[in-house]
Amino acid sequence: MKKFELTFTFLQLPLDYLALVMAGFSAYALRYADFVTTVRPILFDLRWPRYWPLVLAVSAGWVIIFAFNGLYHTNPNRKLARDLSRIVFASATGFAGIALYVFLSLQKFDSRFLVLAGWILATIFVCAERILIKLLKMGLNHLGLGLRRTVIVGHETIANRIAQTLTGDRSLGYLVVGQFPDFTSASNKIEALKPDEIIFADPKADEDSALSAIDYANERHIVFKYSADLFATISSNMTIYTIADVPVVELSRTRLTGWGAITKRFFDIIGSIVLIVIFSPIFIICSLVILLETGRPIIYKNERVGRKGKNFFAFKFRSMYQKYCTGAQFKSTDASALRAEAELIKTNSAKSGPVYKIKNDPRVTTFGRFIRRWSLDEIPQFFNVLSGKMSLVGPRPHQPREVAQYQKHHKAVLAIKPGITGMAQISGRSDLSFEEEIKLDTLYIEKWSLLSDLIILAKTPFVVFRKKGVY
Repeated sequence: MKKFELTFTFLQLPLDYLALVMAGFSAYALRYADFVTTVRPILFDLRWPRYWPLVLAVSAGWVIIFAFNGLYHTNPNRKLARDLSRIVFASATGFAGIALYVFLSLQKFDSRFLVLAGWILATIFVCAERILIKLLKMGLNHLGLGLRRTVIVGHETIANRIAQTLTGDRSLGYLVVGQFPDFTSASNKIEALKPDEIIFADPKADEDSALSAIDYANERHIVFKYSADLFATISSNMTIYTIADVPVVELSRTRLTGWGAITKRFFDIIGSIVLIVIFSPIFIICSLVILLETGRPIIYKNERVGRKGKNFFAFKFRSMYQKYCTGAQFKSTDASALRAEAELIKTNSAKSGPVYKIKNDPRVTTFGRFIRRWSLDEIPQFFNVLSGKMSLVGPRPHQPREVAQYQKHHKAVLAIKPGITGMAQISGRSDLSFEEEIKLDTLYIEKWSLLSDLIILAKTPFVVFRKKGVY
């Protein structure tokens, strides 16, 4: 690990402690502020000489709680959002401990203000401090300081994407000093570049080449990373138990079983209700415009394949002229509409493989083009989520004729309910190849967490506003 990274890792502990102490001191000053004492007179006797040593001691204990929650991990690639969520949880744990002590020691009620204010301020101060550290680190990286010299091995799409991302944003902390199609023929060239890290992104490499790269990195104390292929993470969700005293390992495709499934469903119900209420004015406006522009039906029922291969109707605002629409709603024009669609797929499809995306689609109405550009056509799918056919976050559902062309490993995405948005949607949308989309969705399925759902939902509006990958 570079000294630059170690310095920032080390600084986190004393800066967290300082933020906690300042929170305790600020809570005390706030309690004696005129606007607080006017409402709640001070009835307890906790003088400053007795208070500040308590703050120092409690802050030290709070830092220990932070440590147990993994807030001083040395991984330089850990996400800020994950740290902030852990800070909130750890602070709540500290607050609960102090509140329990105050209750058991039978302190006067008014002293509890210090506990409550200290907890809230501690959470705010430490989160703010961590954000400032992250911004400072990113700023220094952007200026070229503390960058990790990185070599990328591989020439497939995923390797090129990694190289482009790291080269285009130095604030991520990487300096790509070389990219080679394979390791065997490039080991001497890599030696001359003196890299800090090797990112192995060659899924087609043979076992000997991969093991040689690992040995090379270990021998020279270089950090070795590799991009997980479609099946590399399957063991991440394993359970070990015994049958007849024999250890048995169960491999699961996803964490979305048991309480994971219950938590996600509860989140979907609450989230869909809130979003239906928020978007109800837009829903009404879109319905009226479609009705005035091209008449009924307003909602297009598009047959899609959901969890475990079960078909369902995904609701969308109709964005095409009726004569070009396919499906059970349009039996009279279905055959001719399918022929027209087949011709457009041959000439205008932006994707290859089972799934198609038609560029410059002449079948789309004027308003349909607008709602597609801003993804407003998918608002009715909140009702699919509420009914349990879809989820807010997950792989996008495809049509039965598309799923019929899936290869065996593509069917991994059918392990969970499809989503309105997902990992692929915030990572490139229609600009991704089908294989890249499958890999991202599979990774999401195997590594699911409620935090990842929140992050994907938070990023989705920004991706929509960029209008990238929309057809």
